[in-house]
Amino acid sequence: EGVIAGVAKELMQRCLEAEKAGIPRWLQIVDPGIGFAKNLNGNLSLLKGAEKLRKCCGNLPFLYGPSRKGFIGKISGEDDPKERDYGTIAACLATVRESGNGAGESCSILRVHNVKAMKQAVL
Repeated sequence: EGVIAGVAKELMQRCLEAEKAGIPRWLQIVDPGIGFAKNLNGNLSLLKGAEKLRKCCGNLPFLYGPSRKGFIGKISGEDDPKERDYGTIAACLATVRESGNGAGESCSILRVHNVKAMKQAVL
């Protein structure tokens, strides 16, 4: 089972549990957990496969929070998290790109530290 399929399965199980607890789907936002319990390739797969992951999860709203994460430091060689804003921007742009088929972005919400830089990048 690949990273996308595994994460999609886990997220949908959690969504079903939330529904059973009385939280309707329209109130749910899904976070694939970039940087948590995944290796570098797993994190990159989630970024590259953001559109596929969202489709596997019924197009629920997605939140991505790659801001200053360790995998960005591994790629960039930057040890200081405060110096990872350029890598954060690249990771975020990978998730908000248009799908090309009119379906919109793969990501609905970004969690970042440097809001001003991200706003400039995505607008």
